[in-house]
Amino acid sequence: MSSPPSNLDQPLQSPPSVREHLSAFSLIFVALFLSHGALLRLPYFWDEAGYYIPAARDLLITGDLIPHSTLSNAHPPLLAIYLATWWKLSGFTPAVTRIALLIVTSFSLLGLWRLASVVANRTVAVIAVLCTAAFPVFFAQSSLAHLDMLVTAFTIWGVAFYLEGRNVRAVIMFAFAGLSKETAILTPGVLIAWEVFAPARWRTGPRNWKRAVRLLLSFVPLAIWFLYLHHRTGFYTGDPYYYSYNVGATLTPLRIVLAIVLRLWHTLGYMNLFVLTLLTLAAMLEPAVVDGTAARRRIALPVQMVLYAVIAAHVVSLAIAGGAVLARYMLPVYPLIVLVCVSTLYRRLRWWPVATAVVVASFLAGLVFNPPYRFAPEDNLTYRDYILLHRGAATYLSQHAHGAHVLTAWPASDEISRPFLGYLKEPIPVVRIENFTAAQMTLAAAAQGQYDWVYLFSTKYEPPHLLIHSAYWEGMQKRFFDYHIDISPEVAARMVGGRIVYQSHRRGEWVALVQIEHAENARLR
Repeated sequence: MSSPPSNLDQPLQSPPSVREHLSAFSLIFVALFLSHGALLRLPYFWDEAGYYIPAARDLLITGDLIPHSTLSNAHPPLLAIYLATWWKLSGFTPAVTRIALLIVTSFSLLGLWRLASVVANRTVAVIAVLCTAAFPVFFAQSSLAHLDMLVTAFTIWGVAFYLEGRNVRAVIMFAFAGLSKETAILTPGVLIAWEVFAPARWRTGPRNWKRAVRLLLSFVPLAIWFLYLHHRTGFYTGDPYYYSYNVGATLTPLRIVLAIVLRLWHTLGYMNLFVLTLLTLAAMLEPAVVDGTAARRRIALPVQMVLYAVIAAHVVSLAIAGGAVLARYMLPVYPLIVLVCVSTLYRRLRWWPVATAVVVASFLAGLVFNPPYRFAPEDNLTYRDYILLHRGAATYLSQHAHGAHVLTAWPASDEISRPFLGYLKEPIPVVRIENFTAAQMTLAAAAQGQYDWVYLFSTKYEPPHLLIHSAYWEGMQKRFFDYHIDISPEVAARMVGGRIVYQSHRRGEWVALVQIEHAENARLR
């Protein structure tokens, strides 16, 4: 049997009422809707355009869970089902998609509010929701059609129900999480191991084999999906390249170590998260604040240990598997990190309102201002700049490149050849290359005559003043993490024998359109 909680441990509180949940959800959704108003009509971005929107559109048109206009992979179909349902009811537009995702995000934050209310108190719950919503990665992903917010919603609710002892509800939430993304089984897997192996002093109750077995049921829907995928495609992952890229090519020891370092950075410092981390460490040096005769209580240590186990499992597992080490893959645990830190600030600092205001301000700054290191545009509002630049370039091409073939790389190749992505009304024929490195542009120069225009753009964000430059780290990024250096538009234009006729920049992102001389001369003749 586990020992009873110490007098410093916060017992679980009663969950809020249904009316309180409805009120909180309404407030959260309205706040998200107003703060995302300028983003709701943007065309689809990056992986949205490359997989998630085409897959959901295929389901809408054909009713088939296996996409045909894009490569099939292991991702379960819940997001596609959710989006296709909304499009069937309300129309196939980016605004419908983004509002549907804001509903999911509201559900995620509502789950955090419930979890924090139960394990801490209402004050901590409100501040945790505010800080999480303002965190740049979370805010940017709130209206993007990726799997990760759906996983976050069901994971947070599953953890909340697990800690409350509502086992059937927890299994249902974790099952839905698994149907959102295959990596979501991490959390119930950790909790199963916790039930079986965790030391008594770290447990929320006695060892419970039945609870562990019950949690295994959450794996069943995902297992059925894999069997169905194998039946339809001949592969459990839908496509052999998917497994090779996300597992087969990631199991190098050195890469795993480097990826863990990146995951720790994502967990503790990324996008101004270091402000919250440092304030929390400083608060740990202070005694608990005394209100009247009693010290403010902490989240119960057994509860904290469960949260730490879930966070650690994501750090390690998502460093081992996953070809791209994207911050959004950590989205399910960011609310847990914020919850623990905010609870510590509230418990130990009398000036906690100032500390949390500093955290929110730093997060909002990270949302608007780019950091002095490389990052994915989808991790703050840079993705909006990217979309606006690409929409402008697509508009120019639609006006000046009638009947022409355009050489470009993904995702621009999809943006101008698939009108349903929202960039133009009529498709433009494309010739695809991998990127705009010197090697690729040399191949492009050798293929002159196959295209009339070249659509260049920044495929990697390069800060104007890099905080730390390391030749070794840059080499490791090229070797393990698909980093490359694109040549400048001017050099690319000379290599293919054309001239730049359109160019635009926004906060480190850029696009350029090059017209090939033979195409121009042909029109003159």
